[in-house]
Amino acid sequence: MPALLSATSARLNRFFIFVKFPYECLVLYGGLLLFTVAFSAWSTVAMLIYPLVPRTVRTRFGQTMAMRMFGGYIAVLKASGIFKFDLTALDTLRGDGAMIIAPNHPSLLDAVMIGSRLPRITCIMKAEIQDNFILGGGARLAGYIRDTPPLAMIRSAVASLRAGNQVLMFPEGTRTRQQNRYDFKGGYALIAKTAGVPVQTVFIETNSLFLSKGWPLLKKPAFPLIYRVRLGHRFEVGSKVKAAVAEMESYHHGGLASPTAVRMSPHAPDPRPQRDR
Repeated sequence: MPALLSATSARLNRFFIFVKFPYECLVLYGGLLLFTVAFSAWSTVAMLIYPLVPRTVRTRFGQTMAMRMFGGYIAVLKASGIFKFDLTALDTLRGDGAMIIAPNHPSLLDAVMIGSRLPRITCIMKAEIQDNFILGGGARLAGYIRDTPPLAMIRSAVASLRAGNQVLMFPEGTRTRQQNRYDFKGGYALIAKTAGVPVQTVFIETNSLFLSKGWPLLKKPAFPLIYRVRLGHRFEVGSKVKAAVAEMESYHHGGLASPTAVRMSPHAPDPRPQRDR
């Protein structure tokens, strides 16, 4: 009997190993295809809606639809069993007022994760992303803001905050270039000071370099992928913007080095070219 059980267990293990790789590929590349198709379709609809409704109505509707689209995508990935998300900490921000939400930026999924939980988010996004057909129509309908030119971006962000929205802005200005190195720009703090709103720090933790700076879009990572979001301290920006930025950058360094943080996998290869470091 023990020999039979052992042989059965060995056969099951071989079966799971056999199906694991194609299943992971199906989830990864099927998920990318789903994102492309779903968001392209919504972008087309959003472009048609945009000129037909008043600005305040379309912005609120666009934000709600963005949250639902992002939330649906995260739910599909989570249902696969090889993507694991803990984003519940963000739910406490729903009832709060206008603020800058300032996370670290380890991957391309960051804005999707945050946008999936918060209904009144305005994203500051790179101009080339907003001009992209897949995301552009939905982004414009939701009132998302281009990061150039800088003065126009600052004015638009301040106006959005004064309208009661929460502005998502990555202080690094791009995805994190090197683990445990976070070089903050000052624009988000200047916007917070001008609008008179606080800055809510957010820690996004992951066990993988998947979709980090320099990661090829179609490169398969080691699964499972784990993502967790923690809320940090909420800062008030005083008259000295540079000092506030330095304080928050130091705080991020300490928070991401916390013993409770999800650790980057020591086995994950770093695909980023040397010039990005």
